[in-house]
Amino acid sequence: MSTSILWLRRDLRLADNPALAAALSSSERVVPVYIHAPEEESPWIPGSASRWWLHDSLSSLQKRIGRLGSRLIVRHGPSKESLLTLARESNAEAIHWNRLYEPALIERDSEIKQAIKDQGLAAESHNSALLFEPWAIQNKSGNPFKVFTPFWRTCQSHLGLRQPLAEPASLPPVARKLAGISVQELGLLPSVRWDKGLTSSWQPGEAGALRKLDAFCGELLGNYQESRDLPSSNGTSQLSPHLHFGEIGPAQIAFSLQETTEQLPRAGGQAAMEAYVRQIGWRDFAHHLLYHFPETHSEPLRSEFSRFPWRTGEDSALEAWTQGMTGIPLVDAGMRELWYSGWMHNRVRMVVASFLTKNLSVHWLEGARWFWDTLVDANLANNTLGWQWTAGCGADAAPFFRIFNPIRQGERFDADGAYIRRWIPELAAIPQAHIHAPWLAPAEVLSKAGVTIGGDYPAPIVDLKTTREEALQHYHAMRQGEVAAG
Repeated sequence: MSTSILWLRRDLRLADNPALAAALSSSERVVPVYIHAPEEESPWIPGSASRWWLHDSLSSLQKRIGRLGSRLIVRHGPSKESLLTLARESNAEAIHWNRLYEPALIERDSEIKQAIKDQGLAAESHNSALLFEPWAIQNKSGNPFKVFTPFWRTCQSHLGLRQPLAEPASLPPVARKLAGISVQELGLLPSVRWDKGLTSSWQPGEAGALRKLDAFCGELLGNYQESRDLPSSNGTSQLSPHLHFGEIGPAQIAFSLQETTEQLPRAGGQAAMEAYVRQIGWRDFAHHLLYHFPETHSEPLRSEFSRFPWRTGEDSALEAWTQGMTGIPLVDAGMRELWYSGWMHNRVRMVVASFLTKNLSVHWLEGARWFWDTLVDANLANNTLGWQWTAGCGADAAPFFRIFNPIRQGERFDADGAYIRRWIPELAAIPQAHIHAPWLAPAEVLSKAGVTIGGDYPAPIVDLKTTREEALQHYHAMRQGEVAAG
């Protein structure tokens, strides 16, 4: 009786899982296995929030596989040795998996694929995570793109939505002799339970992902273009952590959105769908960049930024930023949302990143590392693209050094201050006219609201105008040095 191993990684779903479908079509028995080997992802070992999510996602998948008549085997790494051992124990002829694209994992998986073939076994990898493989999209010169718009235009010319693969009705049983450990034995949950906010905010697992997708298609898609930039409106899908862990795939989302727009009675449904799929395109673009420029997880894409005078290391400004105590309300609201829920609205992510890199002059890697540890959707490609884009050293078509003004951003995207009041309750009584810059409010306004700047809420740790000018000076000096060097 033929046997295949299904090596599960960040593809923790049963529906639209190409590796699972291939294993089932080629073998009578399929052995699902998850191998825990976080050290193989060094230097970007999964952070605290990611480990929390993984625990619940694996537990959920284990139950779903069990209901279909099979069993998820969980083992500790190293991955290569664990797979080869399981292949011997199960008499497997093939191993199937879905591809990952981080530089360290590409190198590891290439080595594993060769080792499997050296043992006379078939080794098959599949795409479950992206609309397009990173190497599939090229410019007219056959080179990778560095700017999103032409990249996405090329993608759109090849974009064809397919019917997602259905979840199998059943799975063949796994032999009892094949042993594993419990998910609890992986030690993914924190010893000091700081995760109350995460638990109340999320349902990791395939069922939670499908529920989020249904809610987005049914309630939010029609208003997506108007509400996606408003952090208090809950106008986004919040599917990013489910996508990262592969509890749902981009093809599933795009197909569901297309079906919804065909039935959506209100005007603008097609435009909303296209706007959302464009965001999935940004995710593909992030992986495209990381694949072709693998050093960018720690080095700037624009090499001249290696001369930019970033501050590095722990200091009081960085600590205030991480704690949501900078005295800039929109920044602090975002950082507190992140700490509590493991997530932050994308508009606010750009604002807090700009403040750290431009107003505090802290190296973008410091922010990337904090996001990596605290975000439930911490994805190396997305995290790298986002931080380098905001810092100015990454892929961008803008011919200028972008600096977000957190006061203006708040006034535009959180006009009534609802988002700030939710996450900074000490400012709840501040009137709308002063909520985005309470340190400028008249004394009688602060007194009436019961707020003392520098007491109940900190005074700004930097002057926005002065630090903006300093950042621009640093940028122009760097550019002048580039010209001189050239």
